[in-house]
Amino acid sequence: MTTKLVVGLGNPGPEYAKTRHNVGFWAIDSLCERLGFGDFDRMAKTKFNGLIADTTVDTAGGMCKLLLLKPMTYMNRSGDAVGAALRFYKLEPADLVVVVDEMQIPTGRIKLGAEGSHGGHNGLRDIQAKLGTKAYPRLRIGVDRPPAGFVQSDYVLGKPTKEQKAAMDEAVVKAAAACVSWADVGLEKTMSVYNAK
Repeated sequence: MTTKLVVGLGNPGPEYAKTRHNVGFWAIDSLCERLGFGDFDRMAKTKFNGLIADTTVDTAGGMCKLLLLKPMTYMNRSGDAVGAALRFYKLEPADLVVVVDEMQIPTGRIKLGAEGSHGGHNGLRDIQAKLGTKAYPRLRIGVDRPPAGFVQSDYVLGKPTKEQKAAMDEAVVKAAAACVSWADVGLEKTMSVYNAK
């Protein structure tokens, strides 16, 4: 049986729950619903400086243990939780996909990639530093660029507009489907479907 790890990035605490920066957490919740778990936070265990749950899914390559992780370390220390989980399950960076907010992508769009720079994102920056590589898949969910005059940190830690929230809700559903596809048929095939405009 193979094992895959899906990590959604965000910040713990109710004050951050509805902010743009927490869309990775939203995607984990959506994935949990898609897999028939119910409420992720209620059924997850505390481990690896985060909340983690697992299930088994039937894939093209056979049965796969799918791990879902929300780091509880705050964004700029996300690598602690990711690194600990990879080491415990003896996984390679290619067995991981990190779901994260992205200001360079329009709201409502998602983009899956095999690797890349952290692009100034503190969560990706820390994961890259702790893993010692940028060669791990990441699924970026668009949150739009901040309007003129906005400080980037204030923008991502702010709540989306009503229109943005509706588009982001649709995007996290697509992101959850893409995560299942990634576990099922692999990165390349999933990118060809979900990165299409």
